[in-house]
Amino acid sequence: MSPGPGLRWLDALGPQKIRPGLARTRALLAALGNPQASFRTLLVGGTNGKGSTAAAAASILEAAGLRVGLTTSPHLVRVNERVRLCGRDVSDAQLDSALRLVAALSGEDGLRPTYFEALVVAACELFRRTRVSVGVVEVGIGGRLDATNVLDPEVSVVTNVAEDHLETLGPSLSDVAREKAGIFRRGQPALTAAAGEGLAVLRVEAGRTGARLLEIPPSRAWDDVSPLAGAHQRANLALAVAAARAFAPLDDATVRRGIAAIRWHGRLQTVPRPGLRPLLVDGAHNPAGAAALANHLDAAGLSGRIDLIFGVLGDKAFGEMFAPLAARARHVVLVAPASPRAIPPDALAARLGQPELPRAASLADALAGLEGRGGDAPILVAGSLVLAGEALALVEPREP
Repeated sequence: MSPGPGLRWLDALGPQKIRPGLARTRALLAALGNPQASFRTLLVGGTNGKGSTAAAAASILEAAGLRVGLTTSPHLVRVNERVRLCGRDVSDAQLDSALRLVAALSGEDGLRPTYFEALVVAACELFRRTRVSVGVVEVGIGGRLDATNVLDPEVSVVTNVAEDHLETLGPSLSDVAREKAGIFRRGQPALTAAAGEGLAVLRVEAGRTGARLLEIPPSRAWDDVSPLAGAHQRANLALAVAAARAFAPLDDATVRRGIAAIRWHGRLQTVPRPGLRPLLVDGAHNPAGAAALANHLDAAGLSGRIDLIFGVLGDKAFGEMFAPLAARARHVVLVAPASPRAIPPDALAARLGQPELPRAASLADALAGLEGRGGDAPILVAGSLVLAGEALALVEPREP
């Protein structure tokens, strides 16, 4: 079935450069009658883990019986993943209908949104139509000038602060932290698991804006029920639990039921392949994410046993991402994610200073080449969420 006019319009917006600013999103929401006023909002930002935290908080609130809407980015396989209504990905028909309305209100000049902005506005409209009581919204990039910051969150979360998107948010880590603190609201709780320089800036910004900053330590309390792999998820789950409890009184049994039901793909996800080596798929799309993945490989006894397929986008600190992963791999193959921003494998090998590194024309070719290398450890696919999505689409075909 071909996509409807709303989805075709969304695709026509195309991959665009980041256009910080709130005016387009605010104007479109106003033209729709401000659907964002129909639900309570949990706004989740941070450098890494914000999607995991948002998905966990939504799952916990659903376990408590609330009607919950969730919007995240980017999608891995299908755009429908970006909007979840009461625990289910939005249907093509629902999403197309909302996007047709957004398109009708959009102009070619000042009101023409970016791809991301169009989906934020459509998500708010879909939340209103579905009568959700809480909208859990993941920030796109930064916070202060991100389209999601037009919302009025009762609770804001900044998971952590690390160096990523410095060309937009930087140049320094302190600059990044200030941008992320832009989602804080006077008199409202702001939760974080940040540390070091980033935390120091968040404290200053909370004091300046009048937000109530709550520093949430990681917790092992949910290790036995969480489907999210990696020690770094303890911080994300602790934030999700604290945020969810700000919206509803939750006993531990409800929290455990919600955590056990979390569905969040492409983050340390093991994908079995009958008769073939399993895949370990992880975005690991910045140095902090690669470090967390490397720590997981050590803890899981996989260092020195996995083979690595690595691909990256051109605006990333690819050297710092590649080094800890390659150091733990038997063999490495470079590929290009399916994005115009991807670094071609030949150029990546040269820029890494390792022109001898093997390259493949596609992810499928890379997998086929490594399959013959033997071993029972997983093949690791990492470096980009785009590449993670390709891997999942290749081995887990999903019905439209």
